[in-house]
Amino acid sequence: MSEERFGEFVLVRRHEEGHVAELALDRPKAMNAVSTEMARSLAAACTALGEDRDVRVVVLTSTHERAFCVGADLKERNSFSDADLVRQRPVTRGAYTGVLELPVPTVAAVHGFALGGGFELALACDLIVADGTAVVGLPEVSVGVIPGGGGTQLLPRRVGAARAAELIFTARRVEAREAAELGLVDTLVEEGRDREEALALAARIAGNSPVGLRAAKRALRLGHGMDLRAGLEVEDAAWRSVAFSGDRAEGVAAFNEKRPPAWPGE
Repeated sequence: MSEERFGEFVLVRRHEEGHVAELALDRPKAMNAVSTEMARSLAAACTALGEDRDVRVVVLTSTHERAFCVGADLKERNSFSDADLVRQRPVTRGAYTGVLELPVPTVAAVHGFALGGGFELALACDLIVADGTAVVGLPEVSVGVIPGGGGTQLLPRRVGAARAAELIFTARRVEAREAAELGLVDTLVEEGRDREEALALAARIAGNSPVGLRAAKRALRLGHGMDLRAGLEVEDAAWRSVAFSGDRAEGVAAFNEKRPPAWPGE
């Protein structure tokens, strides 16, 4: 396993044998509150991971024992002028968009607090694994703003418009069991096992064709919200992008020869 640090607060671990990269939030003194510097580092790390063709799955984790991420750094923002806030906005958007637009499957491993922008980082992932300590929510209206890291758009896509409205308007925190029941997280695991289970899930995903995984994610993301006819055209374009690939040829050959595939990744 190799490690690379992006700034002071973001760590990337590459689990090379399984083609899995771990994107770790590492600002423990602030419970991973997203400062301007941390947002810039997250965006840079996502750019690097998106360009790394050896990476098939990214797992978003936290090094803090009691929190995934508590959201925006409100202590930093308390000192901001209006002009400062305007200047910061594209930087923070770049962090959330960076996670959202990763071209490979993404899994969030959540424990403890995942609030505001912290929960939005998890929502930007394709799948969320949470342990029994997880507490999630979008409390932004309680401090005079709105979810600005994608929450107003990503949450209704997960749980429906009315449920998202209730959660955003009340600003309430949701504990792990209810979060799983409502679909705010996908898999609930025993306390302390969120990272382990998320990495295991990522390893299973990474065993599949890297070309197929990227194309499937592209079709899922682009087709969401379209009418069926338009969505099927998106799917067809994604299928055509893989149908004549080396991965497709290897996958068919390996199936017929009853052996594990050795994906060329092209």
